[in-house]
Amino acid sequence: MEMRIGILGTGGMADALGTQWIRAGHEVLFAGRDLGRAQALARRRGGASGSLREAAAFGTGAVLMALPWDAAVEVAGQLPLDGRVLIDCTNPVGERFRLLTAGGPSAAEQLATAAGAEAHVVKAFNLCHEDVWRLTPPVFDGRPLGVPLSGDDDEALAVVRQLVRDMGCEPFAAGELNQGATLLEATAALLIRLWVGEGVDAQSIAPPGELAGERDADPAASLSRSS
Repeated sequence: MEMRIGILGTGGMADALGTQWIRAGHEVLFAGRDLGRAQALARRRGGASGSLREAAAFGTGAVLMALPWDAAVEVAGQLPLDGRVLIDCTNPVGERFRLLTAGGPSAAEQLATAAGAEAHVVKAFNLCHEDVWRLTPPVFDGRPLGVPLSGDDDEALAVVRQLVRDMGCEPFAAGELNQGATLLEATAALLIRLWVGEGVDAQSIAPPGELAGERDADPAASLSRSS
């Protein structure tokens, strides 16, 4: 199903995801605080361009928040996002790979508050560098890349699942926003620390699924048995 997608931002994530969705047949409007950059990006990729407000109005299918996190919350509070599926791919990670939202609401929850109760925020696409999203498709050793999604609205999650599949990836449920987004953002901080700070292949920390342990309804019980 073809969608109209407004993209807030003109950086690498906006470019990579927007390009993939244009290839999949969606209409995309790029927008940024610098209109000239948005126009240049649209010319390169074949989309349209406009202001941030125009992108929010255009994105009847979805709106991607791809601005830096320290600007995203403020911008969201200024835009007409009622009824919109707002995809949050931001990561609140600061110097020395510190999670800036530790101990408080996640970035996605703060974005949801700023956007208003009628916007439907879904946390997604935050665990990989932009270069991964440029792959067509992102498949590794014959296995499509998994993309965890966190959100509270079933219809919004269905929209984002479709956009994930349009990229050749596999969507996974990561829980409701008040827990799932926190876990996804903390995971991103850890992965960035390992990849960038330590030069470690982060895939090496996860065992194969068949060795990952029991699928217990009570995770605490599983942990107690292993200690």
